[in-house]
Amino acid sequence: MTGRPPQREPRQRKQVLLRLDPAVHDALARWAADELRSTNAQIDFLLRKALSAAGRMPGSAGPAARRGRPPRNRPEADSDGDGP
Repeated sequence: MTGRPPQREPRQRKQVLLRLDPAVHDALARWAADELRSTNAQIDFLLRKALSAAGRMPGSAGPAARRGRPPRNRPEADSDGDGP
């Protein structure tokens, strides 16, 4: 036993084609940039907020994606600290 919690398989994210008025897209992109998010992450954030406010967020929904660069997956052999 390694003492680590079991890792879950990442859930596949759905892809959706979204048609927006160019002015709405530009406003979303500016808002996202102000909050250091991508436009896609901003849309996801706003949809989750609206679902929660309406009491419609499904309990099975996974957590929001973490912000920033994903953690680097290091092989077990490098975990001893002797790696580069």
